[in-house]
Amino acid sequence: MRDSLAAREELIQHRHYRYRGCAPVPREVADFPGQALGDPALHIDAWGTVDRPDDDPEPQGERVARERAAIAVCGRCPVLAECRVYANTETVDGQLAEPAGIWGGQRSLERHRALIARRQTDTAAPAARPAAALAEARTVQKQAVLAALARETDEELVAYRAGMDVRTANWHRAILCGLLGLDKATASREELLGAARRLGVLPEGARVRPDGRWPVAAAPNGDGSRQRRIAPGRPEQIVLPGYQHLPRGRRPSPVPAGVVAATRRARRGPRLRLVTPPPVQLPLPIVLPSASVLECAA
Repeated sequence: MRDSLAAREELIQHRHYRYRGCAPVPREVADFPGQALGDPALHIDAWGTVDRPDDDPEPQGERVARERAAIAVCGRCPVLAECRVYANTETVDGQLAEPAGIWGGQRSLERHRALIARRQTDTAAPAARPAAALAEARTVQKQAVLAALARETDEELVAYRAGMDVRTANWHRAILCGLLGLDKATASREELLGAARRLGVLPEGARVRPDGRWPVAAAPNGDGSRQRRIAPGRPEQIVLPGYQHLPRGRRPSPVPAGVVAATRRARRGPRLRLVTPPPVQLPLPIVLPSASVLECAA
């Protein structure tokens, strides 16, 4: 597990840290103290626990609305990934670095569940993957899919970055789940990229873009049922029938380039050039203006 102090230092030293959504609005431009920079209608306490007396707890409806509004601001925060990494790190005594409040678009309950899942995974001591499976995961096409998957979340953009059509990209993603020991029916994008990083399969220098408010399926199926099961409530993208299976990039022409050039020359006809004859000297002291004619070029 990454050191929590180093993760916090990386978060604070980020060049866009001062523009984080939960930062307070500067006093010289704020209408009232405590406005959040990401949404002036929110108070900066919306990301933390609201101090209330024990006999007057925060109503559930108000708490849910406050957390949803704060998470929506986190979704467009420039330091979302660094904030989430820091909040999920553990201290020397095995506790979360930020056990309360909303950090990196995640509630406290989500971070504690992730901590329990990590500990259960570490206790299970998963078996090492076969060398043949890791070698297959390092092929050119699968490396291109992993690099594109780390950069994009939409399946069409992943296919575009990988240089293949959507169906082929999803097929490689499903195969990668099996090679890395994951269940392609339940695995998410974050789990696939995490397994690839642990096993040293993820391309060097690849920075994983966070999913945002909804987890993304590692290999979406045709009707979108996997995505709805993994991320219920996420808006679905409308795809034109048949468009998602079209190959990306410029299609090669079935006619040779030489034949196309010859056809174009035949359609244009002979090339003409402008020829100006020399002036004609008449017996009279008069020089007529020269005339221009068109003749076939060589």
